[in-house]
Amino acid sequence: GLHPSRLTLEIVESVVLQKSDAVIHALDQLHSLGVQIAMDDFGTGYSSLSYLQMFPFDRIKLDRSFLRDAPGSEESMAIIKAVAMLGKCLNMELTAEGVETQEHLDCVVDAGYDSTQGYFHARPMPFEKALLQCGAAVDCS
Repeated sequence: GLHPSRLTLEIVESVVLQKSDAVIHALDQLHSLGVQIAMDDFGTGYSSLSYLQMFPFDRIKLDRSFLRDAPGSEESMAIIKAVAMLGKCLNMELTAEGVETQEHLDCVVDAGYDSTQGYFHARPMPFEKALLQCGAAVDCS
């Protein structure tokens, strides 16, 4: 019963490296249903800018490694800002992974990121505890 627009599939590099017609077709079909597609860990490994054209991505998730030295590193900040500009120009949502401090949050918000993930917000927890923290009235049995 979940509406497709409420689902985001995070695609990792090993999937896009295949570049097969079957993978592209499957992602296109899911995207046409309204499922959001995110490029996870962008900027690491063999990430290629051509993937942003080849696959129907709605979101770029900047890898947490770029936030480790931010905001104190000019090089890290240059990459954070460049990826933000790229995403905005391609009409993609932007998520910064690895936000652990207020300073991390401030630098990615200032750069234009739409959302953030990381220990600054919460540590990993069981599903039931997450439901209690957000006040959801859902029976988990």
